[in-house]
Amino acid sequence: MNKQVNSIVIVGGGTAGWMTAAALSKHFQNTHISIKLVESSQLGTIGVGEATIPTLRRFYTNLGFTDIDVIRATNATCKLGIEFRDWYCSGSSFIHPFGLFGQNANDIPFHHYWLKLRQLGDNTDLADYSLGVNLAKQNKFCFPAPKPKSSLQIFDWALHFDASAFAALMRDFSVRNNVEVIDNKITQVVVNTEDGSIESLLFENAETLQADLYIDCSGFKGLLIEQALNTGYENWDHWLVCDKAVAIQSESVDLPIVRTISQAKIAGWQWRIPLQHRQGNGYVYCSQYLSDEEATQSLLMDVEGKTIGEPRNFSFIPGRRKQVWNKNCVAIGLSAGFLEPLESTSIALIETAINRLTLTFSSSAASYGINDINRFNEVTQMEYERVRDFIILHYKINQREGLPLWDYCRSMPIPEELENKMKLFKNKGKLERYPWEIFGADSWLAIYSGFNYLPDSYDINVDNIQTSLVESRLTEMRHSINRLVESIPEHSEFLKKFCDYSPDFSSQKNCNY
Repeated sequence: MNKQVNSIVIVGGGTAGWMTAAALSKHFQNTHISIKLVESSQLGTIGVGEATIPTLRRFYTNLGFTDIDVIRATNATCKLGIEFRDWYCSGSSFIHPFGLFGQNANDIPFHHYWLKLRQLGDNTDLADYSLGVNLAKQNKFCFPAPKPKSSLQIFDWALHFDASAFAALMRDFSVRNNVEVIDNKITQVVVNTEDGSIESLLFENAETLQADLYIDCSGFKGLLIEQALNTGYENWDHWLVCDKAVAIQSESVDLPIVRTISQAKIAGWQWRIPLQHRQGNGYVYCSQYLSDEEATQSLLMDVEGKTIGEPRNFSFIPGRRKQVWNKNCVAIGLSAGFLEPLESTSIALIETAINRLTLTFSSSAASYGINDINRFNEVTQMEYERVRDFIILHYKINQREGLPLWDYCRSMPIPEELENKMKLFKNKGKLERYPWEIFGADSWLAIYSGFNYLPDSYDINVDNIQTSLVESRLTEMRHSINRLVESIPEHSEFLKKFCDYSPDFSSQKNCNY
């Protein structure tokens, strides 16, 4: 029997809570469903994540915001991908773009043509066939063509932004859409002794609050989903061994680049995320191989520009909640699980959870049954596992020999689905995509190529095409991309045009692009 939902309580503000509130308030705007969000001004939020993937843009567009609205409100810069430095080996570098590589032909994926020429001695980089990569390298940006003439013109983009400012934007939207904000501290979650569901919330001032559905956006602690309902957690630290991070902001010293930097280090990796007004920095590391003091010192030594504030330290357990929907409680954000921010998926996993929740309910009424709960949990599990495997891949195929963390990752057993996927690509050059994957075939291709993990052969049907014709066609692809890149303005010009961006650096140095 379905349970009717007339009232929803979201516990926790921050990015997850306010994105959820905004989306639900829009979804139920023509109903009498009550939505309340509980947050305590006494408690802070994590607020570290500042890099996103393109799905975020679809999220806020559905709320009625334009890209420029959000860029201006959050001091954002544009992001075309992630540059991985020293991940394959010391001195290596490649970019994972939001876009495609080359053009498919005769129902044969492009990379098979490239692989054939490579076996014949052509050393042209796969990246030369990506508009997104070449724009990122030259720090150029414009809006993608609404009607591209060919796949060579296709690229997508995301944002580097101030996560706190984005949460504030979502808060304002939610409040305008009748979400009630309760600033209070929860002292007890009352659980029904008969069916084990959440019955009510008890506050510090002795007031209580009841709802038909509770959404846990309380962060790592999982105040509702774990502390009250004892849902359980699936630990993945044998695959993803980094368990700590230290972060700090710094003043900008250069024009912002259109890519996130992920720099491999002795016991993990360091991020650099450029905003209009500052830069975000952090070191994700494994405490088994590096102390907190060593990690903080390493981060501070590599920060560009004067630091802002003090370093913030975080501990986490990579994994997921065994059920993200348990009884009458749905966990969204860090309360649902955590995967290190290597591919900027934290906010994306919030988006997809919200989307599944709204799809569960019609826009005129809300009810759910056991089948809805089971499906929600099944899809969430698959989605987290797919992202997990994509992140594991980065560690598994490294060649950073002689460093304990990296040696362990290279030799560790991996999930069976990932192992099968890697074998299929290595043996046949096939890019298998499973249901509920956030990352498409070209993303996997970017990582495989960047780590020089390439197939032993290519599709034999490529041999049906004259080699000289393949060579000339690929040459023209590269020239076409180069011509297009030359015609596109600098990223800073884009920011100046739409955001009144006016950089004023206290000390100038050469831009690193």
